[in-house]
Amino acid sequence: MRVSELMSPSTVTIFPEDTVACAARLMERHGIGVLPVCSPQGKLKGIVTDRDIATRCVAADLAAEQTPVREIMSRHVATVPPQADVREAALHMAQCRIRRLPVAEGGRVLGMVSIGDLMRTHACDMEAAQALAEISRPGEGPY
Repeated sequence: MRVSELMSPSTVTIFPEDTVACAARLMERHGIGVLPVCSPQGKLKGIVTDRDIATRCVAADLAAEQTPVREIMSRHVATVPPQADVREAALHMAQCRIRRLPVAEGGRVLGMVSIGDLMRTHACDMEAAQALAEISRPGEGPY
């Protein structure tokens, strides 16, 4: 099974200049915990998670209404191409210790795939379980 068959294609994104408060409102409105950060031209620049907001903004005593997302986002983003096999995506998530992976081509986000998406398919039960175990290991992943 290809990642393109499993990914969520309607991905909500945010601009680097938008505020952290705007990111938090988008996450709450859409029931998501991650936003790809893209340029106005649609190029992937980074990623911001609910955890980034908590640890890099709130815990750091930054004002969410004035702090741009670019100040707290992760700039090095792991991605997977849409034609990749879901097993490759699971392995990549385990290696990078991440729960959500942007599906990108030519630097543009096409969708998102999560560990939950992988767990719902029987095509990669073992790989998804292994990825979840690696991701859940104590310590901090990049996002």
